[in-house]
Amino acid sequence: MLSREERTPFSEWWWTVDKPLMGAILALMLTGVILSLAASPPVATRIGLDPFHFFSRHVMFLAPSCMVLVGVSFLSPRAIRRSALLIFAASIILIVLTLAIGPEVKGSRRWITLLGVNIQASEIAKPSFVVIAAWLFAESTKRPEMPATSMALVLLLMLVSLLVMEPDFGQTMLILMVWGSLFFIAGMRMIWVFGLAGAAAAGLFSAYLFVPHVAGRIKRFMNPASGDTFQVDTAMEAFYNGGWFGLGPGEGIAKRSLPDSHTDFVFAVAAEEFGIILCLAMLALFAFVVIRTLSRAYANEDMFSRFAASGLAILFGVQAAINMSVNLQLIPAKGMTLPFISYGGSSIVSLAYGVGMMLALTRLRPRTEVEASGHAEAMRSYA
Repeated sequence: MLSREERTPFSEWWWTVDKPLMGAILALMLTGVILSLAASPPVATRIGLDPFHFFSRHVMFLAPSCMVLVGVSFLSPRAIRRSALLIFAASIILIVLTLAIGPEVKGSRRWITLLGVNIQASEIAKPSFVVIAAWLFAESTKRPEMPATSMALVLLLMLVSLLVMEPDFGQTMLILMVWGSLFFIAGMRMIWVFGLAGAAAAGLFSAYLFVPHVAGRIKRFMNPASGDTFQVDTAMEAFYNGGWFGLGPGEGIAKRSLPDSHTDFVFAVAAEEFGIILCLAMLALFAFVVIRTLSRAYANEDMFSRFAASGLAILFGVQAAINMSVNLQLIPAKGMTLPFISYGGSSIVSLAYGVGMMLALTRLRPRTEVEASGHAEAMRSYA
């Protein structure tokens, strides 16, 4: 047993990290492994791969993801800011390279291959952007003379412009919602609320008018008879088939025909094979992670830690909500993964990085560590 009197890095981490939050995250990871085993074999077989190709890769991606998650959770707030700045700069460079030399798939350029590994740079950019925006908003509250809010807006416009050029409107909307939430938490005036809401509505309407891909998805959502709605219809059928307790592991029907059953529609596979009970349990885990992080962030006296942890929790929760809403046909279809459940190397590693920062920012740090990090305000001392 570790003693509270020990002052090793691991013992200090162990007694200050939020264990219920970490337990919920590990439970989601384990659920993702089980659902990957259930949903991915039919997809792999259909495209001529080994039945356990995607499952093996999913487990393989979890190994570095766990290392990233735990390693980042050891960092101080100052180290988190520095790492976020470096990773955001690298991700912007990768997005530009993707637009220049990345392969075009279904009309979009979102992936680039480096050293034999496919990378979706927009996934990497999300958590680091949230942390940088939180730092700028925190600085604006402490130093009103600093144009921090304007700098945050410039960063937002830069990232959104690159994402629209790919195009990736799902990630764009996610980034806009998280940035707007951070801006609201930082105490923006109501005129900004209406201004940003109007700008978002105008942007969506422009995309509907000038981007056929977006227009098609909105039209199919509003009028299913106007186009191909096979995936969302099959996903809804999976919920009906599963009922409360599901058909049983391996007995699902939808995954045999759904092209994205292991990624965008893994929630529907979970409903069909394990029932709505499992879906509600997953929803409870996602809600617990978000609410727990927000409550810990609210109790934190350091503005940067408060804003950053809140922004990362909102990013995590909104992404999960978007994926589940698409599966339930509540919003138009978007290519958005379900955190730690869907297959995707870039998604899992970037989520681990974001969640690792959440764990680091919600730790109950000793007062001496806070003062050594350069914070003027003291946080709570751990027990």
